[in-house]
Amino acid sequence: MSRSPALASILAVVFLLTGCATEVQKPGFSQISFAHLQPISLNVARIEVENRYVSPATRPNVEHEFPVSPAAVASNWGRDRLRAVGQSGVARVVVRRASVVEVPLKRTTGVTGAFTRDQSERYDAIIDMMVELRDADGNVRVTAESTAKRSRSVSENVSLIEREKIWFEMTETMMSDLNTALENQVRIHMKEWIR
Repeated sequence: MSRSPALASILAVVFLLTGCATEVQKPGFSQISFAHLQPISLNVARIEVENRYVSPATRPNVEHEFPVSPAAVASNWGRDRLRAVGQSGVARVVVRRASVVEVPLKRTTGVTGAFTRDQSERYDAIIDMMVELRDADGNVRVTAESTAKRSRSVSENVSLIEREKIWFEMTETMMSDLNTALENQVRIHMKEWIR
């Protein structure tokens, strides 16, 4: 009989601790993919994807805090959009840059500042990519390249979730622009290798 009150007390403590430990879940962010698009078939033996951008992982750079990595999305483009259907040569997709820099903005000070909601930060993002075709001897035969940029400011009262949504949208729109631009470049400059 003495176990019952002790057990009830333990269960009550566990219940309270569990309730206190529960945190609001962040909304899920899907991986940005291009697999739903028709791949471009190239007369090469293989596709290589190389990410040359190394994030400093410290401010003012913030790309490492993004819910979906801009460099990873850029790399996905190469794997999703290009197909090797040839016997020799290689198509190499190079992510040269995928950075986002946070720029503090000037805020209103004094009494007016207490009643003003300013834009507190601006995010300057850039993704720079190149596609090159190399022959069997490793010589570069042709290249296609493109860069996408976005800048977006946020209000000083923006929540972390809202900020992450803005970051996600920036990445998505930059990669949408790059997808269009790179496909056009490939179809123009690499038409002899398209099958």
